[in-house]
Amino acid sequence: MKKDIETMEDIQFLVNSFYQKVRNDDTIGHFFSGLSPEKWAVHLKVMYGFWHNAIFFSGLYSGNPMETHQRINSVFPMEQKHFERWNQLFTETAESLFEGQNNDRLIQTAITISTIMQLKINNKPPG
Repeated sequence: MKKDIETMEDIQFLVNSFYQKVRNDDTIGHFFSGLSPEKWAVHLKVMYGFWHNAIFFSGLYSGNPMETHQRINSVFPMEQKHFERWNQLFTETAESLFEGQNNDRLIQTAITISTIMQLKINNKPPG
């Protein structure tokens, strides 16, 4: 039996594992290929806080992810297939590492956020 997500270290492990897959992915890796090691470190730190806040309401994230993704979309248009692949990789990573209520909530939150972003970026519902 796998453990549930309980600590910042768990979040860091999940985020690092996920982005290792993302960076090598043929469908969505190009969104991240231009980041320098310094920018990667900043991005990962932001993601640790974002996901920790999403599960534990810790207040470790403040920002506007919609604004960031709209800016990225203006350079690299995001299509439905990109969101679907992101959701697939995130879910697979989370389920391979953890199980339990927090992990389930994290996956559902990720899919909900992705759906809202897709709707707002593309001005149409997914699918």
